[in-house]
Amino acid sequence: MATELRCPDSMPCHNQQVNSASTQNPEPQQAGDLIPAHAGGNSDSAAKLTLLSGHAHSSVPAERDPQASGGATFNSENIGGAGNYDAPPSDSLLGDCEVSRQIGAQLKLLPMNDQIRELQTIIRDKTASRGDFMFSADRLIRLVVEEGLNQLPYKECMVTTPTGYKYEGVKFEKGNCGVSIMRSGEAMEQGLRDCCRSIRIGKILIQSDEETQRAKVYYAKFPPDIYRRKVLLMYPILSTGNTVIEAVKVLIEHGVQPSVIILLSLFSTPHGAKSIIQEFPEITILTTEVHPVAPTHFGQKYFGTD
Repeated sequence: MATELRCPDSMPCHNQQVNSASTQNPEPQQAGDLIPAHAGGNSDSAAKLTLLSGHAHSSVPAERDPQASGGATFNSENIGGAGNYDAPPSDSLLGDCEVSRQIGAQLKLLPMNDQIRELQTIIRDKTASRGDFMFSADRLIRLVVEEGLNQLPYKECMVTTPTGYKYEGVKFEKGNCGVSIMRSGEAMEQGLRDCCRSIRIGKILIQSDEETQRAKVYYAKFPPDIYRRKVLLMYPILSTGNTVIEAVKVLIEHGVQPSVIILLSLFSTPHGAKSIIQEFPEITILTTEVHPVAPTHFGQKYFGTD
């Protein structure tokens, strides 16, 4: 069960193009039912393509995903040797209690243990082989996905065992889907499918325009009834939070309410989590660590383009 950071004292339809008139002055930087394994599902007929080549949401740059922008790095830990990121310097000194005051109970952390700590260490270690990195990343992704599924609603049910015993259990309520923010978010898709084999998964591609440096949504593909679903939004590294903010805006324009979005992430900076919660107070963020230095090399190393 994920833990909340607490201080002791303390509808457009799917095929409608995204509205180009977006909210002014955004905050500063930066797909289907849980279908049992035996059930079928036609993902091609369930998803509809929306191309958004000319749409820009805000005047601030998107959080650069090296995999979605031709391999260029941005805010990487090894730039300047000091682990740069876009959060204000004061965030680097925040403890859990202060983060709780500023962000709130919508930020949930996996309970820390030595296993998770070792996986985080391997992912951050620049000397780790790509094989060890991917193995550790996949394990950590699986843990986050499992806890994310635990945040979804269940309902009680009764089943009969092979011996005829009546067993009172629970099962997922229908109406869930995944959405990955390309490309690094795609690293989390397999972990979700391993838990929910036939779940529908949508995709969003957001980049910074090279000329205007404005965040642009280039591609979005969702199940046509996503507005009726609960969404597991997948993006492994939250640095500034800008990319996620733009992705959530697209989901809202397709009828999804922030209160039914659960953001699955591996690492977050205090600034990234705070920016998202300030923009969308009802969204839930699930991560393993809040730290001022995010391992922004994740996508490059995972997909072998470092």
